[in-house]
Amino acid sequence: MAHPAAAPSLWAVVGATGTGKSELSLDLAEAFAARGAAAEIVNADAMQLYRGMDIGTAKLPVHERRGIPHHLLDVLEVSEDAAVAAYQAAAREAISGILSRGAHAILVGGSGLYVSSVLFDFSFPPRDERRRGELEAELAERGPGPLFARLRELDPATAARIDARNGRRIVRALEVLAQGARTHGAALPEQPRAWRPARIVGLHEERATLVQRLDARVERMWEQGLPAEVDALRAAGLERGMTARRAIGYAQALAQREGELTEAEAIAQTQALTRRYARRQVSWFRRYEAVRWMPAGGADAASLVAAG
Repeated sequence: MAHPAAAPSLWAVVGATGTGKSELSLDLAEAFAARGAAAEIVNADAMQLYRGMDIGTAKLPVHERRGIPHHLLDVLEVSEDAAVAAYQAAAREAISGILSRGAHAILVGGSGLYVSSVLFDFSFPPRDERRRGELEAELAERGPGPLFARLRELDPATAARIDARNGRRIVRALEVLAQGARTHGAALPEQPRAWRPARIVGLHEERATLVQRLDARVERMWEQGLPAEVDALRAAGLERGMTARRAIGYAQALAQREGELTEAEAIAQTQALTRRYARRQVSWFRRYEAVRWMPAGGADAASLVAAG
């Protein structure tokens, strides 16, 4: 039975790592196709922006993308730094292009700030490369502790929303403050305004089940050759970048290659950091008001599309 074509719309699939977001995004695209409408997918996972970072990011290989167009995968070299302001512009341009072609756009990923930068009216202060360089040098020499203490003194509200171990976010907040501007806080605004209407689907899983799944996935990454992937990325300039080399899993595999961690220690550390990251993702997306929450693996894409 033919269905009337719906007007092109923006969808977002969000949730913690390991909940099946990529699979649901593909199912949604196919559900649109079954109703005679096209759909394209836009990546919102910060680490999947990088070429060659495949195993450790669980990036879907091309042959598993079901012929559905994907945007903003493999657009950065590992020696480059990912910046959410640049991502925001690129993602919105991609989405606007998809919608203008009469297709639905499906934003998918678990990087909370990246997702929010697209869905909501975020504005980002300018960059000060000199000041940033000074702060990054201090971070490399002294670690995040002293910088976080300074941020907590200057802007306690922002400090309360940033992981004290996240040196990159701390540096950015201090960089903004040094320019005499209020930091954007690296967080969802208290009362965000939508960039454009969007249907947001969130996937959730019981904590105990998710932990088991994530721990097993990390073990599979090593079995699939994450350390060898890191070797190739080192040749491509991994250690020259500030962002990619700190990614969960990659930093640990790099430390393993340097002899700083055993394989077992690298895996255990990656598992612990992945579990912590998943908790932060859940907390972030739970603040979204207009989310339709579905159980991981239990979302019926055809019903979601039919409901609109």
